[in-house]
This record gives sequence, structure tokens and C-alpha cells, in this order.
Amino acid sequence: MNIILFGAPGAGKGTQAERLVASRGLVQLSTGDMLRVAIAAGTELGLRAKDIMDRGELVSDDIIVGMIAARIDDDDCANGVILDGFPRTVAQANALDEMLASKGLTLDCVIEIKVDEAALFARIENRAAETGGARSDDNADTLRKRLAVYHENTAPLLPYYAEKRVLQTVDGMNSIDDVASQIDRILG
Repeated sequence: MNIILFGAPGAGKGTQAERLVASRGLVQLSTGDMLRVAIAAGTELGLRAKDIMDRGELVSDDIIVGMIAARIDDDDCANGVILDGFPRTVAQANALDEMLASKGLTLDCVIEIKVDEAALFARIENRAAETGGARSDDNADTLRKRLAVYHENTAPLLPYYAEKRVLQTVDGMNSIDDVASQIDRILG
């Protein structure tokens, strides 16, 4: 089963992904983590990505899709993956669809964790208090910027996936356990 979790920053995607990894044996593929690992390992893709990043540019879609394509072939991904941080644009979604099709795979479900954005500010403040500010992005200014990027770039993917009939929405304002139950019902 291959799925994507969508939602605004602070919606709980990471928390729910961890639960799915534990309960369903899926592998969470974070493109940011994958880039760091590829760079540290000195792979061809990692070296290309490092060169681009060192110039202050964004890593191209073909490099990201190439990393996902290589990683999804690993044995531990046989049960499926949760894509985290990708796709972020319709062009990336198209590239992902093509890559999956070339491997005889499909995207089984896209789950939007819908939240009240005003409540996100309180959630971020609580997380910052609980972690002692361990995450540098746990503040209102950063959240405002991240929400703007989400609405501009990522939110347009929701109609794309709705048209493909793979988009499901859960109420992210409920408890963590209730959100997990909603996701479990969707995934069957």
C-alpha cells in the first residue's frame, strides 16, 4: 500500500505516519531525510543534490523522483510506503504517477488531515513548550510562512488527487487516537 499524508504544517502528519509504520509495516519516505542520507553516503544522486544545494538552488524533481524510485525498490518497502514531503506540486505528482506506473505500482490513497488553522498556532505553541523549543520551526512567524507555502504550492494537489478518486479527508482536530482510527477505517 502506497499512501501520501497531506495537511498543513502541524496537522499531525508525522505522528500519524509513525503510527502507520508501526501498525502496518509501511516505510516512511521523507525526501528531506533521503537527501541527507544520499549526500552523506556519497551516492551519485547525493553528489548531484549536494552540488545543487551548495549553490542555494532547489533540488530538481527528477533527482527527487530518482531517489524515491531507487528507495522504493528496497526490500523493506515491499509492504508499501508513506510519502512525506513529496509531492509538493502538480508537476511532482505527475512525475510520481509516471514513476510508480513504470514499476507496476499505484498510489493507493491520499489522506488529508484537515485542521483548523487558527488552532494550529496553539498546537505549535504547545509542542514548543513540551519540547523546550527543540524544533526551530515551532513558532508563529515560521508557521505563517509555512502555511503560505502550503496554500500556494501543496494545497492545489488536493483537487488533483480528488479527481483521481484517491483523496480521503480526516478530521485532524480530533485526538491522535481518533485520527488514527479514521485513517485505519479508510485504509481498511
